[in-house]
This record gives sequence, structure tokens and C-alpha cells, in this order.
Amino acid sequence: MVFGSLLWGLLVLSRARAQNGIPGFQPCFIHMSGSMVTASLVDSPADIFSLSVADNETGMLLLEDCSGRNRTGDWSLNVTSQGNTSRVTVRLTRNLQLCTPNRTDCCTEALCLVAALQVSACQGSVMMARLLIQAEIYANSSLGNGTFDNATTIPNQVFQPLGSCPCNLTASACDIRCCCDQECTPEMKQLFGGLCLSGVFGGDVNPPFDQLCSVQTGIDTPDWFPFLCVQSSLNNTPFLGYFYHGSVTSSKVPSFKIPFQTIPGRFASGYKQGDPIVTVENEYFAVPQPFLTGQCARDAPVAFLQNFATECLATCEEGRRWLPSVAINSGTGDPIKPQVTYEEKTPNVGSCASSVCRNVTFAEDYTIIWEGRRITEVKVSVLYGEICREDTLRQRFTVNFVSVNATSTEELSGNPGYQVGKPIRAAVLNSSVTTLNLSKSDGRGLCVSASPAPILFGLNVVSGCILEVDLNENCSQLRKNVTDRLSSLVQASLVGKRGNSNISIPDDWVEIIRVDTFGPDSNASVGVLKGLCPDVPAHLNIRILTADVGAVEGIPQQEILGVQISFSTITWQAQCPIICEDKAGSLAISAAVQFIKIPAQPPVPKTRFQINYTEFDCERNDVCWPELFYPLTRFYTGEPYSQSLAKGLVLVFFFLIAVMLGDLGRRICDAWNKT
Repeated sequence: MVFGSLLWGLLVLSRARAQNGIPGFQPCFIHMSGSMVTASLVDSPADIFSLSVADNETGMLLLEDCSGRNRTGDWSLNVTSQGNTSRVTVRLTRNLQLCTPNRTDCCTEALCLVAALQVSACQGSVMMARLLIQAEIYANSSLGNGTFDNATTIPNQVFQPLGSCPCNLTASACDIRCCCDQECTPEMKQLFGGLCLSGVFGGDVNPPFDQLCSVQTGIDTPDWFPFLCVQSSLNNTPFLGYFYHGSVTSSKVPSFKIPFQTIPGRFASGYKQGDPIVTVENEYFAVPQPFLTGQCARDAPVAFLQNFATECLATCEEGRRWLPSVAINSGTGDPIKPQVTYEEKTPNVGSCASSVCRNVTFAEDYTIIWEGRRITEVKVSVLYGEICREDTLRQRFTVNFVSVNATSTEELSGNPGYQVGKPIRAAVLNSSVTTLNLSKSDGRGLCVSASPAPILFGLNVVSGCILEVDLNENCSQLRKNVTDRLSSLVQASLVGKRGNSNISIPDDWVEIIRVDTFGPDSNASVGVLKGLCPDVPAHLNIRILTADVGAVEGIPQQEILGVQISFSTITWQAQCPIICEDKAGSLAISAAVQFIKIPAQPPVPKTRFQINYTEFDCERNDVCWPELFYPLTRFYTGEPYSQSLAKGLVLVFFFLIAVMLGDLGRRICDAWNKT
């Protein structure tokens, strides 16, 4: 009674002080039922906080306590200050679990703790505020992380069902014929020992089936049972819906998205050709590029060492592009900040029917400086301006990779081997480095307006244009014009073996082999009819032999071993040689580039059997008898060779068993016994 009156008086005093403008705790009184409580003190100059507990005998609290004690008995005080606000936390440090036979530090009763606490806030020796706490804590509501020794353990459902004795239907009594009932004494089980309930309901969840090799007591067991029985563990059973869980290998599903763990450039090895460039935040570095439908993908990743130039159509909203401010991963983890320069295009929007769309991007040119397998510098040039909102914007995007060792007049195509997609290095004797070219049409398809485009390493391509032909000129002049036109694409006499071939080193170059080159003194047949010319060299064939000659840091290096140029002839005939006197004819000329990779090892020579007995050669016959045993050969790659061979031998074994147990086997045995 004294204890309750004291708490009530202190509570009234604290509230009166707070209402009179004196700082106080919020809240000023707490009924504590857990292991921790908190309160706040605002706008108080207190610098000393003390914790006290009421006396167990008298129930009295200290009215003035500025000792700074933060721990007493099983209680601790923690104070955190931020600005003019102090936050106090009172915590119980003892264990609150019900007693068990093996535990000493525990609670003997459910109501484990009843106590009164006071937190005093002082400035020097003057008390500024107090917090009253009445603790009434039960063992079951204090700490929830304790475990009891009599907790129920649920067995693994893969090997043992939750109801191990389903026929045990009566509690504290023996169920007749339920042999798994624990309430049944051995004397009682003797009464129905031979009539126990079988199967799942009787608790026998693993009844062996007749096909098991361990069960050979079946009455109708066939004579072939030892050969075709099932060897399986009793844990592998379909009863109660559980089965044996073996190892499962998930199939690799192709995806367009590269997983985060396999993003190239995150590791110290750097990029290799074709790897997508990523930022320091492990996101793709993207530049708009066209895809199959002709539209542009705005988030297309940029591949390392692959140049491209593209044009995209965009609306006013799509034309406003903000370049990413995040740095690019150099390939070794170093951040590379792009150097962006802006240039404004002169506006021409005086006749807009509607409003003007400002700050749209017309072109973005990316120059990426690289060295080895890393990026050293990124330069971006942006052309922006204004367009009419109803107009369609044509944007240009280019990405060029430039070697750090390249000069302003020479760009390497690899170091040392060629990079796929880089221009082939060519040269004229005692001259500078140039390229081999093809005709690039401007849209109309005429040879007059076509521009040269370099031949890129490793990319087979066919290009052409339409050449205007004067019907009055003779066939020799036509052949000369066509030959000169196609020969102008390949004016070089040497081709660099490697992507960094030096013009001053003769061994770095191979000579171009020209076959059947037509000239003005050619022995080609002379046309006698107007508008008809035979043997016109209208097609240029460029064959380039390449090979892998080694590896640098595990990457194969490709070289050019030889280049051959030849012409294919056609018979040109005008569409209207007689009635089209004043009109010019047309001739389609073309050039094709083919890269032929020579294997590092020569092909396996044919055996004498393959040469003499061609009817058994699968490449020259529709019926291939060797393919009858194709799964047993090493050419079958559907599964490991050892597994396919083992399965084949098992099939042969089954075939022999069937023959021996069948009618043919009986006849063989009878014939053997007679002899």
C-alpha cells in the first residue's frame, strides 16, 4: 500500500512539473511488461542520468538521485543524446525462462518479476526530471527466443510420415489389431499378433513390393525374376506421397540477359572482343542501335572493339536524350568518366505549324580509346538543336574504337592479330597504308553515285551497283570500263598479315594474287551483234585465307595467309538493242568477299577401305550402313561415349537373353543335346 501511494504521488508531482513548463520525460510513467522500455527528454540541460530500484522491504525510492549510476542489480540504463533531445533505454539483463530440471537460472513462477524503477535526469546536483517505471513481467511474455527441453520435434517428412501410427485412434487405450499402438502391452499384442492391420493404415508405411530384389518369396515368381528385379531402398516409396529425392540438374535455358555474376569486365582480366561494356554500377553501357523490325532499341549495349554507325527515327520526346553521368568500367575496375562536348546546330524552325521542340539530339559520336583489354578514355561529341514538334527527327549514332597507339593518319585493326569487324590493312608498294574497298550504294543503286566502304575482317559480304552502258560502244570498251570500275576497289598490291602490320617491315605483308585479270589486250571474244557482249567480267571474287596462329592471354590471334582476286564473266545483252537507239543500257556488277579459315591441323586422310568401297561411304550414298551403329561411335555427342557404349551392350545382352529363352534358343539346345 505504501509502495502504490508513493508511485502515485511521484507521478502526480512529475505531471505537475511538466505542466508548469519544467522539462519532463515523455512519457513520465511506464508500465513495463517486456525486457526493454524507452523514453525521451526534450529541451533539458541535464547531463547526468541515474537509475535506481525501489527497496524490496520498504518499497521506497530515492527522491534526489544524481549519482550517475547506470546499472543496478538486473537492470541497466543507456542514454543517447542528439541535439537537445536525450533518449533513455532501460533494459532487463537477466534470463526469464521457466525452470526445467536441467536449468538453474530461471523463473520458478509465471509472474517472474515485480519491481519499481526510477530514472533521474540531473544538471550537476540538481534534479531536472524523473521517469517512473512499474515492471510486471511474466516469463512467457519476456523473451521469445528461448526453447524448452520438452519441445516437439517434427521428423523429416521425406523418410517418415507425421502420423507414424494412423490406426492409433483412441488416446490412452490400446486399439485392437493396431500393432504400432504404444499403449498396447506385449501381452495384449499376443491376442492379435497375427492379425495386425497391414499397409499404410496399420503403420507399415514401407511394405516391400514383389518387384524388389530383396523379396523372392512370391508364389508366382517367374524364372527370369533374378535378372529383371528392382534394386531400391525402402526409403524410396510412393506411400503417403513421399519419394526419394535424388540430385536434380536444371537445364540451361538460353536467355538474352547476361546474369550479373557473368557480366564481362567485372574482373581483373578485362574485356575481350564482343563483350558488352558495363558501367561501374554493373549496368550495360547502351547506345541506340537498330534491330530486326527497322526500329531502334534505345537500350542496346555497346560491344567492345565493334564499331557501328546507325541512324534512328525519333519523335520530339524520344529525341531528348540525357547522357548517363555514371562512369564506365575500364575493364579492370577503374572508373572512366566520359568527356562530353556539346555543339548547337543552327535552328531553322521559322515555319513551324505548332510549337518548337528544343534540346533534341541530332547526332552522338563516341570515340573509345582502348589499350589491350581495357578502356583508357571515352570522348563523346553531341550535336543538338531545335525542330518543329510535328517533324520526324533523324538521329545519327556512331561508336569508334581507337587504339591508344594509333596516330591521326593510321588506325590499327588489331594487336597483333586481326579483330573481327576491323578494316583489312592494305598497301601499295612503297606507299602508305590503305584499305580494300567495296561499293556502297546511296539508295539509287547507280555506280556513279556509289561510295567506297572498307572490307571488314571476318565478315563475308556481297555488294554491287548498276553501271550505265552506252549501246554504241563496242564490247572491248565495255569490258575495259567494267574491269577498271571493279579494279578501283582493290588498288593495293599488298595486304597486311596482322592487324598491326608495319609498312616498313616486308615480312608483315602478303602479295595479292590476281587471276584472270581482264585488260584492254585480253583475248576475249568480240561481239558481232549490237547490244550483245560475251565474256564481260561483271563479278569480282575476293578470297581471303585466314588461320589461327597462336593466342595472347588465351584469346586466339588470326592472321591473313593469302588473298586471291578473280573475275567471273557473263554475257551481257541489252533489253532493247534496236528500238532503244537513244537510251543507255544497264549492267549489274558486283563484288563478293569470302573468308576461308584454314584449319591448324590437316584433315584426316581417307582409308583404303573408303577409297575402294565407295558404296559404304556415307557422304556419297543415300543408304549408310555404318550409321546403324551410330550411337556406339564417337561421332554421337548426345551423351558421354561411356554411357552410350554401356547402353548398347545392355541392349545386346537383352537380345541374347531373348534369343536363348525363346523358341530359337530351345532349338539350339535340342540340336546341341542330340550332337
